[in-house]
Amino acid sequence: MIVGTNACGKSTLLRGLARLLAPTQGSVYLGDEQISALRSKDVARVLGLLPQSPVAPEGITVADLVGRGRYPHQGMFRRWTPEDDAAVARALQVTDTVELASRSVDELSGGQRQRVWIAMALAQRTPIMLLDEPTTFLDIAHQVEVLDLLADLNKVDGTTVVIVMHDLNLAARYGDHLIAMKSGDIAREGAPADILTAELVEDVFGLPSQIIPDPVSGTPMVVPIGRHRTGRAAEPATRS
Repeated sequence: MIVGTNACGKSTLLRGLARLLAPTQGSVYLGDEQISALRSKDVARVLGLLPQSPVAPEGITVADLVGRGRYPHQGMFRRWTPEDDAAVARALQVTDTVELASRSVDELSGGQRQRVWIAMALAQRTPIMLLDEPTTFLDIAHQVEVLDLLADLNKVDGTTVVIVMHDLNLAARYGDHLIAMKSGDIAREGAPADILTAELVEDVFGLPSQIIPDPVSGTPMVVPIGRHRTGRAAEPATRS
């Protein structure tokens, strides 16, 4: 999980890992090879990327968009196979988008579109997935469903999942490794239980907080300390 404030470099880091941006120094390796030396289709068979705010071709249906996730696995003539059908069907099912399959993506709500994009990334079936804020626009129930699904892919299928997240508590609950970024640099990284402290939250986010155990998972949970700290309504100011 990669966390940090807006414009701190989270998405830039993800784009660099996906070969969409060339590093200013150093190299990115995919296995034993520099990613810059590989063909795009070879990279896409191994590494899937869901960017922030993707744009679908005008008029495309949900089924067609999800099916585009199979492109890296198809040959020169792009023959459709039973394996492609199975991958698309499973992606639609686990993202709760089966009933949307024949609809135009243009007609969907923000949350529905986000689930469709996640379905496309899942249909690609890569051993590495990079996702930039995949829970954006989703209600809390679908946020948990998506993160549960990605956790299952990691733990059951062995998929490496790298996620940019804004929600610190969900990042701490679902992430095995947390990277906190500040001003383009990595401020700290490690297991959430080891690094997510009130000092880190104040340093990276400028937010006073307390850290308590999540009552469900036992992972660190950030409780912000704002100006309004009780359930009582603020008393009106008195005139002198």
